[in-house]
Amino acid sequence: QVLQRLSCMALKNKIFLVANLGTKQPCEHTDPRCPSDGRYQFNTNVAFNDDGMLVATYRKHNLYFEYALDTPPEVDYALFDTPFAGKFGMFTCFDILFFEPAVNLIKQYNLKQVVYPAAWMNQLPLLSAVEFQQAFATAFNINILAANIHHPTLGMTGSGIYTPVKSFIYHNMESYGGKLIVAEIPVITTGYETNWEKTLGRVSEKGNEPPLFFAEMMYDNFTFIPVWGEKGELQVCANTLCCYLNYQRAVLTDELYALGVFDGLHTVHGTYYVQACALVKCGGLSFSTCGQEVTDAAALIDFQLWGNMSTPYIFPLLLTSGITLDFADYMGWKNNHYFMSKNRTSSGLLTAALYGRWYEKD
Repeated sequence: QVLQRLSCMALKNKIFLVANLGTKQPCEHTDPRCPSDGRYQFNTNVAFNDDGMLVATYRKHNLYFEYALDTPPEVDYALFDTPFAGKFGMFTCFDILFFEPAVNLIKQYNLKQVVYPAAWMNQLPLLSAVEFQQAFATAFNINILAANIHHPTLGMTGSGIYTPVKSFIYHNMESYGGKLIVAEIPVITTGYETNWEKTLGRVSEKGNEPPLFFAEMMYDNFTFIPVWGEKGELQVCANTLCCYLNYQRAVLTDELYALGVFDGLHTVHGTYYVQACALVKCGGLSFSTCGQEVTDAAALIDFQLWGNMSTPYIFPLLLTSGITLDFADYMGWKNNHYFMSKNRTSSGLLTAALYGRWYEKD
């Protein structure tokens, strides 16, 4: 009944339609992976074309505490063709953090458009839904249509239509109504190069360095250095990763910011290797509050942030007050370092981070 209704919706409205639902698939007991009740249960995306035809299915590969569901025996690479924007790929929720199938799908099929259903629990400061959805679109130079469940009490909210240069989002923790997001966006046909020459700051050694301290952020033990004063040049390292920050601000606010580094295996709510350089607003004025979830900020900070990342997969995060998004002025690789710079964010800075995923070390 559900599939029939979806098919009719697509046909009657002459639209392509992607939906997420549970599916079951019988299996033989000769199959060693077959569950005892004789069926697999999958978290599945279905895609219909504007004739109401089922044109693609995808079974979620990276389950997130979904104990009633199974991982498919092999990875699904799901894509479908459209007359208006070429090929679309699809994957689901937690998949976005892993190489298979998300990254491999995009690379293998040279995809420029992705449809992405999710039930994503926001986790500040680095993994809010809209923050990471935009970073993913930017990192791979693609368009993403992301539909999240709207369930504020579970911290699930944040959907959008993302291009590498503009985002149309809905993030609302107050009310329970969902929202239809409609936007006209350009079809992406080729990759693009960024101009890096303007961004390089200088780094110099100097005395009176602020103190290093440790605090937990995203369940990981980050090494931090406080960001004090109107301007400065900072460096902080962990394992093989060093992060650098040049910053200045015209107005000093009564807020504590810190530059943090983490280079290691994340092991809570999933296991995956992260290399991160993060400029964050702390929860209060003491060092122990750095890494806490913060939603509002006043400080406008001009910054250049860079690190000697060991992975090519860097997701540039730029989150501003009220869980709004901004875009960096420049980002990209230069001399084996990944850079991001911004002059004057649109509102107070919550997070500016380079979130690297070193997939081989998972």
